[in-house]
Amino acid sequence: MTKPLVSVLIDTYNQEHFIEQAIESVLAQGLSPSELEILVIDDGSTDNTAALVVKFAPRIRYIRKKNGGQASAFNAAIPELHGEIIAFLDADDWWAENKLFAVLDVFQKDPSIGMVGHAYYRCYDESQPGNDLTEIVGPEKSTRITLSNCAGARQADPLRNCFGTSRLTIRKTILNKVPPIPEELIFSADAFVLTVAMALADAYVLQESLCFYRLHAANLYSFRSADIAKHRRRYTIIKKLVEVLPGALATAGVSVEIASALLESDNLEAKQLQLRFDGGWPWETFRTEFLSFRRAYRDYSFGYGLYKWLVLASTLVVPPRVFYSLREWYSEHNLRRFRNVLGEPVPVAGIRPRPITSATDTPDSESAAKASVRRNE
Repeated sequence: MTKPLVSVLIDTYNQEHFIEQAIESVLAQGLSPSELEILVIDDGSTDNTAALVVKFAPRIRYIRKKNGGQASAFNAAIPELHGEIIAFLDADDWWAENKLFAVLDVFQKDPSIGMVGHAYYRCYDESQPGNDLTEIVGPEKSTRITLSNCAGARQADPLRNCFGTSRLTIRKTILNKVPPIPEELIFSADAFVLTVAMALADAYVLQESLCFYRLHAANLYSFRSADIAKHRRRYTIIKKLVEVLPGALATAGVSVEIASALLESDNLEAKQLQLRFDGGWPWETFRTEFLSFRRAYRDYSFGYGLYKWLVLASTLVVPPRVFYSLREWYSEHNLRRFRNVLGEPVPVAGIRPRPITSATDTPDSESAAKASVRRNE
């Protein structure tokens, strides 16, 4: 068998409404069958996924396993991949048509790059507010990431968002060095892979938006979800990540100081969720929220600063569980739109959602048309 240039791993669980669009977006990348291997790993779907996937044979290999979560799916599928470059895709997302050529160009130009990520379009399913392609999430410019010092790790921390499953492309030689993923990570297994991979080789994030990240009611962790059970699942996953990642990074040769800088956002989120569900002291909420704000933003208006200090002051008089419940209510009712008159703070790494406002922000017409058809079906 000729070794393919690229292997694409599509992980799925009960995504019959989206799986065909994901597969079609891979087939539309323009690589020949000899260059492109596509493997669908089905984590025990109980819907019509299998029947939909087999229609694409022989271009697609299909492996079905007992349901166990994303980590178990990745652990089962990765040894089955033969390409020099491995690209991941969640079955409820899809790629822009130039995705693979853009990331392959980076790998070919710089053999020292082990992993490539990129910006993405955030699109809302009909069950979410907006019902449209409304936002781009990504860096202000393409950036090389290296963990040679704490400054590089702090820069890398927020950029990890651009290497999530459907944005993650990695050399197989690097992926083979990543240890087995803890199977307690029923989702966010990609966070373990990409974080350890950053310790094994430099990474690169492209400012171009090259995939479509779909938000819908069935997401295991929905954006702005009011579902407390989903937040509790997120808490369990984050606790596991902050437990296992320091050891994995140490094994890869990363110092304690650099690992702490890289995992700062994970540790802060774990603390926020702990206070939300387990409670704690008001001063813990103040410290956590202050550190989170200082880490996230490099500049802000006087009005926004005053607003933020009023919020921080409230943490000292309100029990943590009440504070985080009120913040969820604030987010759920989109009250941020009233705060916007104070001006938007400037993020440290230039990573923030931004609206699609011009033709240069718009995805290629064919992909956008497919998105529109899929949303209206």
